[in-house]
Order: sequence, then structure tokens, then C-alpha cells
Amino acid sequence: MDNTAALSIRNLDKEYVRGRPVLRGINLDFPGSGFTAIIGPSGTGKSTLIRCINRLVEPTAGSIIFEGRDLVLLPRRELRLARRQIGMVFQEYNLVERLTVMENLLSGRLGYVAAWKAWLRRFPQTDIDDAFGLLDVVGLGGFANQRADSLSGGQRQRVGIARAVMQRPRLILADEPTSSLDPKTSVEIMTLLRDLGRAKNVPVIVNMHDVELARRFADRVIGMSGGAVVYDGAPAGLADDQLRSIYGGEDWLQ
Repeated sequence: MDNTAALSIRNLDKEYVRGRPVLRGINLDFPGSGFTAIIGPSGTGKSTLIRCINRLVEPTAGSIIFEGRDLVLLPRRELRLARRQIGMVFQEYNLVERLTVMENLLSGRLGYVAAWKAWLRRFPQTDIDDAFGLLDVVGLGGFANQRADSLSGGQRQRVGIARAVMQRPRLILADEPTSSLDPKTSVEIMTLLRDLGRAKNVPVIVNMHDVELARRFADRVIGMSGGAVVYDGAPAGLADDQLRSIYGGEDWLQ
């Protein structure tokens, strides 16, 4: 393990069906900052890898060391505490549709307030002030009292990003955050993720399909094929040979 890494993954395997591995011996280290894109064809394990990191999916074998602790070994209560440090941005937003934008943002602080205060929606003024500030940052300054179900897809994803940042995390994970969005909005969302990661000085790991977006925004690209890492390096190193090893075939490169 790299002792300077914020996150170290060692010998990670995942099987949903016995004898059919989705992840095969993944070994990766992530420093305490930087933007990493994970690319690869559908079904190669990208989402599974992201979701194993915070144990939304339980690994079959291996270890996931986050800030000195193996998340795989943590009991439920300690895992809940560890997850407070890991912000998650979802493909389908995972907002509470009937709640306002502000209420969805403040849900990022639920792990930090007493249960009765959360139930009564009594959050510290500092959290409320932070939420208003974040809404300005993500371009939704006038949307605090709008219901989530009235927003466009791009606006919902901005709320999802702001909610993750409200946790004040030490790591941000994003599972295909642009797959449902048009090209212009996708660029805006990737810009937000990159800029917020830099501003907060936390690593951002994004699972995505769009190779050009990965090249444009990532400091590091991890290419996966068949549940294994087949490329790990700079975006500039993604030549056609590397893309063939990740995606197979040549027709799509034309």
C-alpha cells in the first residue's frame, strides 16, 4: 500500500454470481487530490468498482483502505461514520423529489446532527449558510425553495453535487453523472466536479462512458476491460492502441 494515498484498493474482487467475477484483482492508489476518470465498456465493472469503495456493493474479497481504515472490515455503525467522509453523486440524482432544493442539500448533513433535529429539520445556521453559498456556486442561487421534481436533469445533478459537497467529504465519487445529460450540460457538470474538487482539495473519482470528456477533464484515466484495469495513466497517453485494449475492435475508432 502507498502510505501517502488517501485511498488504496488491494486485490479487490466482486462476484454477483459465484464463478463469474465482475471485478478481478483490482489494485489502485489515489492521492489526496486530483480528478480521476474510470472508462470502459458497459458491463466491465466501472459502477461496481465505484460502489464497492463505499460499500453500496459488498466486495467479495480484498481491502479498501480509506484514510488508514479498511472499509471492508468496518461494522455498520463505523461504516456509517466513514461514509460521512465520502460524497456520492449518482447517475439518476437520488434526490427526494417532494422536498425543496434546500432540504435536499441539507440532507447531506444528516449524519452530523441528532436524529430528532434531523426529523424536525433543525440544522445549524452554519449549515444553512453553507447551503446557500453552495447553491450560488453550482448556479442555483434562486432555486432554494423549488421542489426537486420541478428541476431539469442538469439542475438536479447540480443539486446532487452540492449535496455531496455539503458532507464536507474527504473523497467524492460520481457514478456516470453525465449519462442522462446533453453534451453542453455534461461539460458544465464535469467542470463543476473538477472545480469543486480542486477548491475543496479532495480527490474526485468519476465513472463515465465519454472518452473525450475524460481526456478533457481528468488528471488521470483508468481504463477497464473485463473487470480488470488495462490502462492507468495520463489522458494524453490514451492512443488508439490503448483504446482498443479497453473497448476492443476498431470500427468505433473511425
